[in-house]
Amino acid sequence: VVITGFATISSAIDAMKKGAYDFLPKPFTPEEFRLITRRSLEKRRLTLETIALRREKEMLREHFAHIVSHELKAPLTAVQQNLFALEFELSKIINEEQKEKLNRAKTRIDELIKLINSWLRAISVDINQLKENFKEVSIKTEMEKALENVEPYAARKDIEIATSINEPMQPVIGDGLGLSEAFVNLLGNAIKYSRDGSKVHVKAEENGNDILISIRDEGVGISQEDLPHILEGFFRAESGRAVASGHGIGLAISRQIVEAHNGSIRAESELGKGTTFLIRLPKCKTTEVVTT
Repeated sequence: VVITGFATISSAIDAMKKGAYDFLPKPFTPEEFRLITRRSLEKRRLTLETIALRREKEMLREHFAHIVSHELKAPLTAVQQNLFALEFELSKIINEEQKEKLNRAKTRIDELIKLINSWLRAISVDINQLKENFKEVSIKTEMEKALENVEPYAARKDIEIATSINEPMQPVIGDGLGLSEAFVNLLGNAIKYSRDGSKVHVKAEENGNDILISIRDEGVGISQEDLPHILEGFFRAESGRAVASGHGIGLAISRQIVEAHNGSIRAESELGKGTTFLIRLPKCKTTEVVTT
């Protein structure tokens, strides 16, 4: 708390910028001093509690990651390997019904391992580490990588991906692998919930100081009740659960990655009429235009 007999607005602003909790000009009464002191102590207490909660959250995250990785994933992987070995050893003597039971067991184990991997990915996204690798990144390049990744999935559903990426376009400062992963998650989500034979529309363009990216599908859509929660971890809209399986993690990871790039992501949707994800990323302001 700064106490001064030379109070001005500029000196108060400077004090707050340098970390002061409050600014008390002279003259002041004892009650004013006691009040501001109590408020300052309360502020300090809340700050310490916040720090402690963050540490506790980090410890829980690390502990959960250890449990998931070693206590769940390792035994399931061993079971999976033994099922493959058993299938090979018995291939000449088991009948079709027994083979089908083995296949169902392998499928369920594979689904559990994929779920565990999704959990681990959701809790292991280190935003600070991601920021350490930031450099100039071409949105077009990373989007093309993502499109190549999801192309086989789109082909299986006979879905056309129509792209419109304006060039030349300023790069962004970020992590290419992280942005590519976010785009893959969003594109994969659009394809998953699209009707066979429909289209997914991808657009990227400059808008002022930002790069705007939209990914629009013609699928099942999301109800207005579920829409505010769609980017939360482990949440799945009711309309999506009726169409395809999933864990509700990919979109939350995409949100984390985009926000780590000082960007934003939001969804617009209407039930039965498709969904559009809108991503905003700030442009790099210090280099020439990239034309890859």
